[in-house]
Amino acid sequence: MSSSPTAGRLVLAATPLGDVRDASPRLAEALTEADVIAAEDTRRLRSLATALGVTPNGRVVSFYEDVETSRLPKLVEALRSGETVVLVTDAGMPSVSDPGFRLVAACVAEDLPVTCLPGPSAVTTALALSGLPCDRFCFEGFAPRKPGERAKWLSTLVSEPRTVVFFESPHRLASTLADAASVLGGERQAAVCRELTKTYEEIKRGTLSSLASWAADGVRGEITVVLAGAAPRSVSVADLVGEVSARVAGGERLKAVAAEVAEAAGVSKKELYDAVLTSRK
Repeated sequence: MSSSPTAGRLVLAATPLGDVRDASPRLAEALTEADVIAAEDTRRLRSLATALGVTPNGRVVSFYEDVETSRLPKLVEALRSGETVVLVTDAGMPSVSDPGFRLVAACVAEDLPVTCLPGPSAVTTALALSGLPCDRFCFEGFAPRKPGERAKWLSTLVSEPRTVVFFESPHRLASTLADAASVLGGERQAAVCRELTKTYEEIKRGTLSSLASWAADGVRGEITVVLAGAAPRSVSVADLVGEVSARVAGGERLKAVAAEVAEAAGVSKKELYDAVLTSRK
C-alpha cells in the first residue's frame, strides 16, 4: 500500500527531561505549526509552550496510556486527511516507555508518513553518565512491581553481557536494588541517575550492595538505573542455585526452571536440581 499524496504526517517530538533550554528550535516550530498536538498531559504541554514562548495554533488532545487506543481512529483520520499531528509526552522521546507505539504502528500499517524530532532521552543520558560500557546496551523499560516477577526478571539478567538500562519509581528503588544484589551479586557495578538535567540532578555509582544501602534511606525524583553487564565466566552448578531459587520463589516450578537454566548454562540438570534441594536444608 502506498501513502496518499494528500496524507499528512506524524511527528514524534522529544521534549526536555527537565531543563527547558534543552528544547530544540524545531520543537518550538512544530508546536506552533501542528494541526493537531497529541499530548500525554495537556497541562504540561501548555506549560512547555509558555516556557518556549510559543502558542499552539492547532487542536490539542490528550493522549495518555488509558485513552491511547480510543484516540487512535481520529488521529489516524486526521493524518489521512492531510493534517500534521505532533506527538509529545511529559519528557523525553515518545514511544520509549511512554505513549506512542500504538499510533506509530497504526501509521506504519496504513503507510502514513512518520518522522521524528530527535532530542532528550533519559535512557541515553543515563547511559552516557553512568561510566559503564556504552558500546552495547539494552533497555528494559520499568522494573516489574511485584517481588516474584522482579526476581524472575532479574534472573534473566544474570548472564546478560550488555549494559542494562531500566526505569524505577523512587519508592521501589531500595527493594529493587536489594533484590538485584541478591540475584546478580552485590559486587555488580551500577549507577542510579536521579532527576536528570534538573536542579537536583544526582548520579550515584557503585556496587549494587552499596547502592541498595544508600537507597534504603529514601530517594526522590525520576529514577533511571544503569546496570553493568555480566562479566564472562565459567558457570558451575553452585553458581546457578541462586538464580533457580529466585525464580522458584517467584512461582515457577523447580523441575522446569532447573532444566531450562541447566540447558542454557551447559550443566547437568539433575546436579542443579539436587543442588537447589540441598540448599534448602
